[in-house]
Amino acid sequence: MKASEMRPGMAVKMNGQLYICVKFAHVTPGNLRAFVQAKLKRISDGTIVENRLRATEELEQAYLDKREMEYLYSDSHGHVLMDTKTFDQITVPNEIIGDLIKFFKPNTMLTAMLNNGNVVSIEIPKTVELTVTETTPQPKGATVTNQMKDADLETGLRIRVPPFIEVGEVVRINTEDGSYLGRATK
Repeated sequence: MKASEMRPGMAVKMNGQLYICVKFAHVTPGNLRAFVQAKLKRISDGTIVENRLRATEELEQAYLDKREMEYLYSDSHGHVLMDTKTFDQITVPNEIIGDLIKFFKPNTMLTAMLNNGNVVSIEIPKTVELTVTETTPQPKGATVTNQMKDADLETGLRIRVPPFIEVGEVVRINTEDGSYLGRATK
C-alpha cells in the first residue's frame, strides 16, 4: 500500500518492526511534493515515533485480528484474558498492557489485537467507572470551584477529584489522560 493510504489504527511493517498508526496527516505544501506525517506506535516496546514519508512510498501492511476479550485476573506470569467467542484463555505479558492495568478491573471487556495468534496490543474503553476507596474528607467551607483533592480507586489508580466526592462513590474516568469526568450514573 502507498503511504497516503495509511489511516489511524492500521498496522504496518517498517524496518522489520510492527507499528500501529496512531495519528496521520497528508500534507501538500504549495511548491513541494506531498508527504505523509504519521505518528506510529512500535508494538515491541510501545515507543511512539514520528515519521515523514513520501506520499507514494510503498509500505507493507500487516493485518491484525481484532477480538473482543474479557480481562479475568492477573498473576505472576501476566494478565489473563478470555476470548468471548471461543472461551480460550491467553496470558498477556505486563510489557503489552503496562500501566493500562490500573484502568480496568476483572470482567472488563477489551479489544485485543493479535498478530500470528499473539496479542500485540489492546484497546480499552474511552471511559471506565471505578469506586473510590480512599480520599480525604471535604473541608468545611471549601467552596472554590476548581479545588481538587487526591483519591485512590479500587484498581490502585490515583486521580484528582472534586472535594464533594466521598469514599464508596463510583466515578467516571477518562482512560486517555486519567482525568475525572464525573460521577457514574446509577
